[in-house]
Amino acid sequence: MEFKGKLILVVDDEKKLVDFIRMNLELEGFRVSEAYTGMEALEKVRKELPDLVLLDVMLPDLDGFEVLEYLREFSQVPVIMLTVRKDEEDKIRGLELGADDYITKPFSPRELVSRIKAVLRRVLAIVPASEAVKIDDDLTIDFRNREVIVRGQKIKLRPTEHRLLYHLVNNAGWVMPHDMLLSKVWGREYRDDVNLLRLYINYLRQKIEPDPSNPRYILTEKGVGYKFVDFRRGKEGAQGSP
Repeated sequence: MEFKGKLILVVDDEKKLVDFIRMNLELEGFRVSEAYTGMEALEKVRKELPDLVLLDVMLPDLDGFEVLEYLREFSQVPVIMLTVRKDEEDKIRGLELGADDYITKPFSPRELVSRIKAVLRRVLAIVPASEAVKIDDDLTIDFRNREVIVRGQKIKLRPTEHRLLYHLVNNAGWVMPHDMLLSKVWGREYRDDVNLLRLYINYLRQKIEPDPSNPRYILTEKGVGYKFVDFRRGKEGAQGSP
């Protein structure tokens, strides 16, 4: 997959680090834009429409989580969070707000480029359906607009929720093993992180299921993986919860 010319917005208040990132990304053929505050980052996303944002958590005006929250109100651009902290709660908070990945400082140029390419590969691999997919009278999924319509009410999906649901629906009726879903949605380096998958399955169930504790659509194959009900043939598997 060709990444040459993709625009990366680097958001960090440490100019030396920004220069270091710029140099390494330009060597890989990326174009690079810079922002040193949260407000500047939001403005540049609106004006420049980058292909990916590297977003530091510690910024002088808004913190990275606030920037991400505002950003998700108007853009689904992929975001990789940068932080010096290794706190699991920080990582989960970023993912919940719609981050696509998380890198802890210090990091090597090789790791950074690898993570950027992995996120872009996942995002670019998904071709939105041209029409909304009607599951039943209660649920319609609009992949183009990244939303689900539940009993007439539109509910937005986070980028990661969108990717996860996309793969489940496009393999409806088939059990997708944990490691396969993790590799497709987050990348091969996450293929053993079953707790992360379980967390996002729960997020999706909270949004689309009439009774998340007794799911109708996203079914569990204990110890193996998950499957989306085979709505195209009207077949349903055994129900379960994570």
